[in-house]
Amino acid sequence: MEPRNNGKALDLLNNFPLLLIPVLIYNLVASLSGAPAADQTEPTLAAALRGEAFLLPMASGVDLLLTWGDMLLLLAIVFLLVEVVKSTRRGSASIINHMLTMAVFVLCAVEFLALPRFASSTFFLLTMIVLLQALTGLSLWLAGRRNGEAPGASEA
Repeated sequence: MEPRNNGKALDLLNNFPLLLIPVLIYNLVASLSGAPAADQTEPTLAAALRGEAFLLPMASGVDLLLTWGDMLLLLAIVFLLVEVVKSTRRGSASIINHMLTMAVFVLCAVEFLALPRFASSTFFLLTMIVLLQALTGLSLWLAGRRNGEAPGASEA
């Protein structure tokens, strides 16, 4: 592969909002989950998110139960850390990343408010994580502009 193509692939990866991945996973689970069975009252999606992912024995003697919803939120928190580090970059690439992250938040907000399958505590917390990233990126970008850094300066 030519170095020029590697640079474009790297730019795409740097601009890609990683928090979109847990949102897409939730969307996939929501679209694949069906209606509850006749003898069940809990929606299939809620049952899937409450399903046991890991059972960790603790030093205190109790077991810590982590559900699939917990694991999805953990993934989002890890991606939040990466996104906050990416937010410290300056230049046009960071502006694109901030705009894409804001678009992911708008998508999450619309789904949460308008679609019944997205009205869950897991998706609400996921939406709040995306909002925190959008606000963090915006505040870091504004702080850089206030400190006199020109847009596009120190692009790497």
